[in-house]
Amino acid sequence: MVIDFHTHAFPEEIAPKVMEKLSFTSGGLIPQTDGTIKGLKSIMKKDGVDKSVTLAIATNAKQQKAVNDYICSQKSDEIIPFGSVYPYAEDALEELERIKAMGMKGVKLHPEYQQFFVDDEFMKPIYKKISELGLLLIFHAGEDFGYPAPYHATPERLRKAAKWIETSMICAHWGSANMGEDVLKYLCDIPVYFDTAFGYSSMPKDRAKRILDKKGVDKILFGSDCPWHAPSWDMRMIKTLELTQQEEDLIFYKNAIKLLGL
Repeated sequence: MVIDFHTHAFPEEIAPKVMEKLSFTSGGLIPQTDGTIKGLKSIMKKDGVDKSVTLAIATNAKQQKAVNDYICSQKSDEIIPFGSVYPYAEDALEELERIKAMGMKGVKLHPEYQQFFVDDEFMKPIYKKISELGLLLIFHAGEDFGYPAPYHATPERLRKAAKWIETSMICAHWGSANMGEDVLKYLCDIPVYFDTAFGYSSMPKDRAKRILDKKGVDKILFGSDCPWHAPSWDMRMIKTLELTQQEEDLIFYKNAIKLLGL
């Protein structure tokens, strides 16, 4: 079994425009699907993925309800939707309650797209509400191809934010994209999860093994960042890390089953 903990999809009517914009912003990344749920399900079938956690991102206050309505409407045996709130929206806390009432299991925040520092005290009420509702919280962590430094979710900042978060917290992209040494320094000794999204071709094998050795495989979730990576790419990368079958099973699905309460 394989559960991909980090995917994205957009409504069919806007997917072409969104994908073109995101590809351009990120320096010309070539997407591996058309950015729709249909495209996601197709590549899941091709690559042997059983379930995908599909993450919404609200990039402004006006769109957050529509974003959450759409992603929640895609819930199925294969698709596990996570909602999002725009931290500066006046009704962000109320929208978190609505996400919970809609039956979603978690929330995605993207500190670069949403332009907030994860350790800004302004975020404390958001984190408190997410924690009170028992929602999982996944952050884009580390660098982002489309944005310059300073980055808003560095390992050091995530470590500080984790003290304010009383629910399971997931730091995407092996803890923080392209910040592996700081991940080892600041995040491997605290009880946060990492996903493996976008690790293929960007995470050096030796560094990945060092992170696994220090963090432990029980806090690692398989993720691809589809449509930007094909799930098979990141599966292939993990298969090179010389893990036991039991360790691979934890990463590919058992940790996710436990975290999601499946």
